[in-house]
Amino acid sequence: MNSKQKGKRGELEWASYCRGQGYDCRRTAQYCGNTGDASDVVGLPGIHQEVKRVERLDLEAAMAQAKHDAPPWEYPIVAHRRSRCEWLVTMRAEDWFSLYREWEAGRERT
Repeated sequence: MNSKQKGKRGELEWASYCRGQGYDCRRTAQYCGNTGDASDVVGLPGIHQEVKRVERLDLEAAMAQAKHDAPPWEYPIVAHRRSRCEWLVTMRAEDWFSLYREWEAGRERT
């Protein structure tokens, strides 16, 4: 299987996982230039999704790609997994703290 087909399979798998979590996500057509969105998957507002379904991931390069392709108003993430492993999401610490502060500010205190 060539790398484009493997990438497509991973993107479809991630989009399906997101739908299972209740989000209407789909793979973009960016791989053939049909959209202006460089995300691999869309449907999480404010999140630029770079998807990698590989056994050996250069995480720094994947994050650099996500940061480069993300517009300034979106948080870049890398959704990734290896065979027989769970999906992981990697993001910059500063972005994680921004999201965490928003969550913390909105939760009820007990």
